[in-house]
Amino acid sequence: MDKQRIIQYQSAFDKTVQLINAKKSGEKIEVWFARDLQTLLGYTRWENFIIAVNRAVDSCKTQNISVNDHFREVTKMIDIGKSAKREIFDIMLTRYACYLIAQNGDPKKEEIAFAQSYFAIQTRKTELIEERIKLLSRMETREKLRIAEKQLSQNIYERGVDDKGFGRIRSKGDTALFGGYTTDDMKKRLGIKQNRPLADFLPTLTIAAKNLATEMTNYNVNEKDLSGERPITEEHVQNNKIVRETLGKRGIKPEELPAAQDIKKLERRVVNDIESIEKTTQRLPKEIM
Repeated sequence: MDKQRIIQYQSAFDKTVQLINAKKSGEKIEVWFARDLQTLLGYTRWENFIIAVNRAVDSCKTQNISVNDHFREVTKMIDIGKSAKREIFDIMLTRYACYLIAQNGDPKKEEIAFAQSYFAIQTRKTELIEERIKLLSRMETREKLRIAEKQLSQNIYERGVDDKGFGRIRSKGDTALFGGYTTDDMKKRLGIKQNRPLADFLPTLTIAAKNLATEMTNYNVNEKDLSGERPITEEHVQNNKIVRETLGKRGIKPEELPAAQDIKKLERRVVNDIESIEKTTQRLPKEIM
C-alpha cells in the first residue's frame, strides 16, 4: 500500500469517528460504527465482516475485558429511497474494538494489512508513553527524597550534628522503616553494591515512604526546636515507624518489596524511550499522525 493510499485510508478512518456521551461519566468518547468499518477494511458483505467481529469479541473475552465496554449493539434507520427508511443492525466500537477486528480480519486484504500495522504502531506508541510516565514518576520521587535529605542534613548541621551523625540518623530511620533490617542488610537483601545509595534501587512506593518520613522529621525538627543527634534520631525513627505502620495496615512490608531498576540506568532509559517513540512515529507518514 503506497503512501497516498495510507493517507487516504487514515483520513477515511478519522472521518468516520463519532463522539458520544458516556453513560456513567458523561464525557465524550470516540466510537466507530461497524458498518463504516466494514467498508474501510475491504469487506463488501456484512456476513463475512461479522465473522471478524465475532472473533474480535471472543478475543476480548479471552483477555477478561468487558465486551460491553467496547462492542455495543445498536439499531439505526437508513434511507432506502423514495423517502422510505429501513432499520438495520449495527455495532458501536471503541478504538480498541477496531484494533481487535483488524487483528482478526482477513490478512489477504490490503486494507486489513495496513490496519493491523497502523494499530500495532499506535498501540506501541501508547505503551512507550505510559512506560515513560512511570519512569519519570519514579525519578521525580527519587529527586524529592534527595532534596528532603539534603534539607535535613543542612538543618541538623546547624543543630550540632555533623555528616557522620546524619548518616547514623538516616541509617536508624531505615532500620525502623524496614522492620529491623539495617541499610546494609537491605543492600545485601536486594543485591546492591555497598557503594551505591539504597534509594537508587527502591521501588517508587518505598522511596515515597522514606521521603514522607524525612519530611516529617524536617518539619518537627523546626517545630520542636530539636538539637543534638539523640533527640533528632528519636524523632526520625518514630516517623519511620509511623510510616511503616501505615503501610502495614495495607498489607505492605517495605523490606519484602523487590528491588527496582537502578535509577542511573533509568535516567538513560528515559532518553532512549524518547528516541524510540520518535522512531516509532516516523514509521508512519506525518500526515496521518
